[in-house]
Amino acid sequence: MSDFMGKNGFQWFVGVVEDRNDPQTLGRLRVRCLGYHTEGLDKLPTSDLPWAHVMNPITSATMSGLGQTPLGAVEGTWVVGFFQDGEDAQQPIIFGTLPGVPSELPDTGTKRGFMDASGNYPKYTETDVNRLAVNAKSEVPNNPRAAATEDNPHSTLTLRRADRTRNIGRADFNEVDLTVAIDGTPITLSGDDGTAFDEPATPYNAKYPYNHVHESESGHIRELDDTPGAERIHERHANGTGYEIHPDGSKVTRVKQDNYTLTTGDDFAHIKGNSSTTTDGGVRVFVNADGATEDGHYTIEVGNNANVNIQVNKGNVNVVTSEGDINLKSAKNIHMDATQGIYMKSSLMKIQVDGQWTETSENKTESTGDHIMNAKLQDINGSSEVDIDGGTINLN
Repeated sequence: MSDFMGKNGFQWFVGVVEDRNDPQTLGRLRVRCLGYHTEGLDKLPTSDLPWAHVMNPITSATMSGLGQTPLGAVEGTWVVGFFQDGEDAQQPIIFGTLPGVPSELPDTGTKRGFMDASGNYPKYTETDVNRLAVNAKSEVPNNPRAAATEDNPHSTLTLRRADRTRNIGRADFNEVDLTVAIDGTPITLSGDDGTAFDEPATPYNAKYPYNHVHESESGHIRELDDTPGAERIHERHANGTGYEIHPDGSKVTRVKQDNYTLTTGDDFAHIKGNSSTTTDGGVRVFVNADGATEDGHYTIEVGNNANVNIQVNKGNVNVVTSEGDINLKSAKNIHMDATQGIYMKSSLMKIQVDGQWTETSENKTESTGDHIMNAKLQDINGSSEVDIDGGTINLN
């Protein structure tokens, strides 16, 4: 064999992939080559075609699993390559694929080759370049100022637009009046309006030939869009989970099912603006779960001129310590206003008031053992009577 690896001539070919199920899992393809193989499957079945190796780029090692896996072409793909054994044409090597505009869809009822016998590809008779990259548009007749309409939008783009979530509620704190005050003047807690927000619309506005699209068989999509003024990065699973980075740097992430984030080390987040989280279900936060960290505290710091607002629309606010104290310290006043009762129970109660203690109630009942009052001046005034029941009363 003198014609080997192009030594005495370069034999190249154009053909159609008819089989990609390589029994050796090397990424090889069976290709029916124009001018070398007959069209009739009865004369040359697909199973008798030689296996063609696929050439990967120099940036891919293609060895020991390193680099890019040599998979991608499907049955019906037009390819170009050469025969490393020259005119014998039994050792084909593929170095590229050829897009085009299919003139017809595959017909599984014929006995012709040069097509996908399973009938899956091509899917349509239009350009093989992805619709997201083409973004064909038509001008509105007799209205040059109107925005052009999309002729053939990609199905995933239509789904994304329809699946956009709007009017998402945010945490809201209503204005509250407290009737308790030292001087009797009501105290008003100002409200914090949590207006609803919308998921941002996709800024997709690709122009050919700037959008670089990769789409897999099941519908996974990756876009690197370099359209001037509409630059985006978009990656999407076939089930709808994905993210998109907008031209201004904003990022929208949508997870269609559950989301898990596991961090072995520390986790730091810096948000220069505001943060809003809306959860339709419950929220649980477990701090210092292993119990082995001495500094595993739950610390919340609020800066100047801001409040901590907690509003429960229907339910209770419960604070419990299994072991340890509950400590409250205010630089100013502590106000408590209960529409019904305030109940407190403890084994010991000690109250120190540096200023004046004033009590106002409709009725007051005290039940104690010994009751000792020490005062420089003790006034007991009753508008109608003062009853003192017991044994000896000593007045000194």
